[in-house]
Amino acid sequence: MKNLKIIRKIINHIDSILKYTDTITYDEFRSNSMMVEACVFNLSQIGELVNKLDKEYIIEYPDIQWFKIKGLRNRIVHDYEGVNLNLIWEIIDVDIKILREQLLKLIN
Repeated sequence: MKNLKIIRKIINHIDSILKYTDTITYDEFRSNSMMVEACVFNLSQIGELVNKLDKEYIIEYPDIQWFKIKGLRNRIVHDYEGVNLNLIWEIIDVDIKILREQLLKLIN
């Protein structure tokens, strides 16, 4: 039950990112520091929440890129100035939507 609660929180953070970026382009994203900070914050929170999942739960679903999610969180927190906005946009534009679908399957 704890893990499902965490998964729901992760989905909420994903939904926030998607809501913020739904109608904008990369150039609009990149030029809006508030947008960048909001999205990067939510990505870091997703990583924090993944760290709270039971190890057994993570092992049970190897198709989800848990370790990459944690790695992104570490990169954001420890090297914020070095965060590559092209990479962040690719994650937002492609990967986060895939992750959302994977997580929805876990709670349904």
